[in-house]
Amino acid sequence: MMGKSLVLQSVCKNFGGVVAASNVNLEVPAGRITGLIGPNGAGKTTLVNLITGMLPLTSGSIRFGDTDISSLSAHEISRLGFARTFQNIRLLKEASVLENLLIGFHQREKASFWSGLLGLPAARRETAETRRAAMALLERFDMARYADYPAAGLAYGHQRRVEMMRAVAAQPALLMLDEPVAGMNDVEAGELGGLFKGLSQQGMGILLIEHNIRFVTGLCEYLYVLDGGRIIAEGDPQTVVSNPAVIAAYLGA
Repeated sequence: MMGKSLVLQSVCKNFGGVVAASNVNLEVPAGRITGLIGPNGAGKTTLVNLITGMLPLTSGSIRFGDTDISSLSAHEISRLGFARTFQNIRLLKEASVLENLLIGFHQREKASFWSGLLGLPAARRETAETRRAAMALLERFDMARYADYPAAGLAYGHQRRVEMMRAVAAQPALLMLDEPVAGMNDVEAGELGGLFKGLSQQGMGILLIEHNIRFVTGLCEYLYVLDGGRIIAEGDPQTVVSNPAVIAAYLGA
C-alpha cells in the first residue's frame, strides 16, 4: 500500500452559510512528513474529517494514488490504508495496553470469524503472530513494560503513545496525526518525532496537525498553514513561519 500520494484539489466544505474549507489544495506524498498548522478554529480537524470520509465534501476532489476517494465511506477509505489519531484520546480505558493495540491489527487479519471461533490451526497461528507483532511494536515505542497495564492507569503521554501504536498497527499507507504531542514535554515530543521520522523513511505518508510550532518545523519537510478554512501559506517550514500572513494569523496582528 506504500507509495501513494494524497491529493486535495479545490476542496470546499460549507455548513449552511459557514465556510469551513475554501478551495483547499494540499498534497501528502508517500515517505514524507507534511505539516498542517493554523490557529484554533482554522478548520484543521474539519479537513481531516473530509479526508477520512467522516464528512462529505461540498465540492472539489480528494484522490489517493489513482483512486478518487471523494465520495467513499469512512470504512472504505480506512480499508485503502488510512489511519488517524484524534485530539481527544479514544482508548478502551479498562482494557490492557496490549488489548488496545490488538484492535489496531484487526484490519490485517485474514482468518475467518468461524475459524477463530472454532479455534482452527490457521486462526491460532494468526493470533500468535498478531501478538508477536504487537509486542514488537510495544518494544519499538518503548512501551513493552506496560503491556498488561489497564490503559486508564497510564500517564497522559503514554496513553497518547498507545493510540499512535494502534494506528500504526494497521500498517497504513497514510497516517494522520491530530496534535500527537499535545500535553507532552520536549523530551517526550522529541522521542515521538524520531519514531514518526522512522515511519516516513519506511515509505509511510504522514500528515501532522500540530500546535507546537517548534516540533513541526523541526520534523516536517513541507508545511501548509490553514486560517479561516483557507491555505494562506505553504512551503519549507522556515520560510512559512516567517511569512507575515502566518505571523498575523497566530498573533492576531
